[in-house]
Amino acid sequence: MAERREERAIQTDRPTAHESLPTVREVLTLDAVEAGMPDILVGGDRLDARVRWVHVSDSAGVARLLDGGELLLSTGSSWPDDPAELAAFVRGLVEVGLSALLLELGTHYRYAPAVVVETARAHGLPLVVLRREVKFVTVTEAVHRRIIAEQTAALRARDDVRARFTALALRGSPADFIVHQLAQTLGAPVILESLAHDVVVADVPPSREEEVLARWEVRSRMAHRDARTEWLIVPVEARGIRWGYLIALPGPVHPAGRAAVLEQGAIALALGRLTDGQADEWARIGQRRLVDGLLAGRFASHGGALARLEAAGLPVEGARLLGVVAAGVDVDPDAAAAALSGVGGRVLLGGIVDGAGVTMLVSLPARAVFDEAAALRFAEALSPLSSRLVVSIGSPEQGVEGALASLQEAIDLARTPLQRAGRGPHVRRAEDRPLARLVTALRDDHRVLDHGERMLAPLIEYDLSRGGDLLDVLAAMLAHPGNRTAAATASHLSRSVFYQRIALIQDLLGVDLDDGEIQTALHLALLVRRSASR
Repeated sequence: MAERREERAIQTDRPTAHESLPTVREVLTLDAVEAGMPDILVGGDRLDARVRWVHVSDSAGVARLLDGGELLLSTGSSWPDDPAELAAFVRGLVEVGLSALLLELGTHYRYAPAVVVETARAHGLPLVVLRREVKFVTVTEAVHRRIIAEQTAALRARDDVRARFTALALRGSPADFIVHQLAQTLGAPVILESLAHDVVVADVPPSREEEVLARWEVRSRMAHRDARTEWLIVPVEARGIRWGYLIALPGPVHPAGRAAVLEQGAIALALGRLTDGQADEWARIGQRRLVDGLLAGRFASHGGALARLEAAGLPVEGARLLGVVAAGVDVDPDAAAAALSGVGGRVLLGGIVDGAGVTMLVSLPARAVFDEAAALRFAEALSPLSSRLVVSIGSPEQGVEGALASLQEAIDLARTPLQRAGRGPHVRRAEDRPLARLVTALRDDHRVLDHGERMLAPLIEYDLSRGGDLLDVLAAMLAHPGNRTAAATASHLSRSVFYQRIALIQDLLGVDLDDGEIQTALHLALLVRRSASR
């Protein structure tokens, strides 16, 4: 669901970060500064403060002339003599946001006054003394050259980033590709999440999936409330409507500014969302990538896969998980989700598997009832054309490994011919097909694969060389044992042609197709072949 925002179009909820400006630490490494033999009296993390400009003054009232972010060069010749006034002078510099104070020794002070050091330390103001005289104009020029050069480079980098992500938006690049480009540009994990804090797309290195995505919703909600969070969060919105957030985790500095890069990605996503005719395409892309990636084994650990599933809004811990494949019609994702909401279930839709159909992962509460009637209601809700729908359901399992096994059972079951014709929807459960479940469990055993190859080799070679249909005829016969009229109908062949095919199969295999053991062995071989063809 989108959330309407009347006050702005694209905006970030962050303070401006001058990432292109040099830090105090970097300024101290310049040759012009090192010539003065700098000695850091107060430093620490405050040395990472950005330097916006350099100001030279010995005046005790210099604070009123500063706007914050400056580096102050001084000999201290006009500073107050009274310790209390000197402390107040330093506090005034802190209050206006001075980045650092550089005091040159020799002209007025032989060493830094203790009250200046103590006050600077108490308020976290970097204090550096220069033990050798330097030309302040030389230091000023060197620092300003560095500032201007980096700001020029930042402008060029921002132009490059803007051009790149504008091009992505104009090409209609999908959300997952835009997020991938953001992650590559920033050198850090990037997540696109919904307003409900479900992960839509996550570009995260496999080795960090569990670390980044575990307990995502809780951590995301906390980060949105915490002004000090290290996460960079940018809303994706346009025309007063907000659809979600882009989040970049900590990473290296980017010359264009990390926030500026993320904002350009948010603009590209918002433009794509405005021109996308399917309002929920984001969720579909994210779910499809997730389910398809799990099936293909694209995850480093079960912990990482678990974190991804739960971050996408699919409960895994303590839930019953079912693999489901819907074939014969297009599936309505919203209807699928609504059909399960009554029993507290959630669903993720994957892609289309050849020879099977649309894959889904379903999560049900442990005590939810998903009997034959509930499964039929779910099937009927998947599509307005449910009369042509065939739904194959894997065994209920627990955990990531169990979910993958159930999904593979459903895929293998979907590849087997339907044994009964007529109007649908037809619901098939792996629990009712013990042989198919056995094949799924043993799918990677070389002995099972060898059995299937040896049994069917003559038919495979015949079909390949002549464009034949003997494998399909055999499958129809085995799907309708004892009823060859129904098998012929399922093969779309006349009875006479069907019997001719059966006779040819018997001759090629050299077996009696009326033998129950032979039928079982051939059925197993066909199941193995379909299972191995994924």
